[in-house]
Formats: sequence, structure tokens, C-alpha cells
Amino acid sequence: MFEIYQLEQLLAFAKHGTLSKAAEELHLSQPALSRSMQKLEDELHVILFERQKNKIVLNQNGTLAVEYAERVLNQAIDMVERIRSFDRSQHTISVGSCAPAPLWSVTPLLSTLYPEMTISSDMKSTKLLLQGLRDNIYQFIILQEIIDVSDIHYTKYGEEHLFLSLPPAHPLSGHKGIYFNDINGENFLLFSKIGFWNDLCLKKLPSSHFLVQDERFSFEELVKNSALPSFTSDLAIKHYGNVTNRVIIPILDSEATVSYYFMCLSSMKNKMEIVLREIQRHML
Repeated sequence: MFEIYQLEQLLAFAKHGTLSKAAEELHLSQPALSRSMQKLEDELHVILFERQKNKIVLNQNGTLAVEYAERVLNQAIDMVERIRSFDRSQHTISVGSCAPAPLWSVTPLLSTLYPEMTISSDMKSTKLLLQGLRDNIYQFIILQEIIDVSDIHYTKYGEEHLFLSLPPAHPLSGHKGIYFNDINGENFLLFSKIGFWNDLCLKKLPSSHFLVQDERFSFEELVKNSALPSFTSDLAIKHYGNVTNRVIIPILDSEATVSYYFMCLSSMKNKMEIVLREIQRHML
């Protein structure tokens, strides 16, 4: 029977069209690749190539073999990912979130409930989180919107409110509340690891420019020492504390207030009952 590596070699040849270029990509010698393709033909009992004096091309058999090789390799990759995911699920609880704030409380809660398990978490888009839940990459996900489908159970986990953070001398610092339209065109400091909030700010402030920071310490130091506006939230203030010498103003747009929903597969609802009960007791 043929080997997976032979299918990979066949696809490399189909991609490049020559043995020399395919061998270069695969870090093989051209004679070694040629022998491997001949062995594949022997194992399949069919000819896959038309061989000319200085050229080799796929025949119709070879073209069909390439189509099946792509399918087999994709299924092999999927098999590996699913088996690894299943293995992780035996000793790891994975939770994905659309924003960082819910993870600040969910992660320690899960650690308390399952001290013998490793708790892993990350942030992804709604689409990837839903796919990951259905593929058993995550046991739980947290979204800022209701997904009303039969295979997913959800319960409300709490709310988060976005605020504008300003130095006291800023012209807008005296406002009791503010809309995105009022600040569109301003320059902002922006922390990159804020999930969907990042996309919302970019969408609602198309005329603004952002100085994006990837490290929390660097971001907070710039906020302390900069005249630029930035963003925070009620949950961020609760978690990190408020930066000194900054005025906090609520953003009044409806999009600036979100509800979070804790979700698991409906088929796992009974098994996860203890978690769902504790989530409702510890709402944000």
C-alpha cells in the first residue's frame, strides 16, 4: 500500500509540473523523487505519468490520482487534529472567548471546579469559536451575541460597558457621556488583545488613527504618560484598576454595551451542569 508521503510528493509534482522543482520543495534529490513516483505506480498497478525524453507529465490516471490524494491528505490532517483534540479533552478544559474580560473570571472558576484539569483559553472570532465548539476544540465558548440554534446551549454571563479614557486637559474630558461620532477622527492608543472590541473601534472610527500596542505593560505606560485618548471598560477597571490621572467617560452608543453568553454543546449540557450552575452564580 502507498504511503502518505508519496501522496504529498505527487501533489508537489502536480503543483510545480517538474520533478526538479518538486524535489527542491521536498528537499529530495530528483532521482529519489522519480523512484518514489515509480514505486507509487507499482503499488497502484497503473501508470500515472507520460514519460518523454526530457519531460514527464501527468496522464489522466495521474490527474485523477491527484484529486484523490488531496482528499486523502485533507482527511489525514483532519484525523490528526480530531484525535489530538480528543486527547486534550481528556485532561484539558478549553474555553474560547470573543473578548478578554469573561476569561478573567471563567478561567479561575474552572480551575476551582476542576483542579485536576489543565485550563486553556484563547480569543477568536465568532465564526472560529463556533466551529471550534462543534469540533470539540473547545468545551465552552463565550460570545457577545445569542446563537439560537438547537445544537448549542447558552446562558447569559454578564455585561461589559466600553468607556473613553482621557487626560484631564482633553477638550472632551468634561462630558458626561460621548458617542463614537463625537470622537471619530481623533488619534487613539489601542491595546490589540481586546477581541471583538478591536474590530468595533476600527469600524466605528473610520477616520481615526490608532497607535496599537501588543503588550499590556507598554500600553498602560503609554496611557499614563500620553495625551492621547484610549479605551477601557467597567470590567477592565475592575480587573486592572483605573489608570491614574485619567477621566473615564461612558460611550453612549448601543454597541458600546454588550451582553456575554456562555455556551456549550446541547449534547454536553447535562454533563456540564455543575459549570453552568456556577456560571449563573458568578455572573459578571
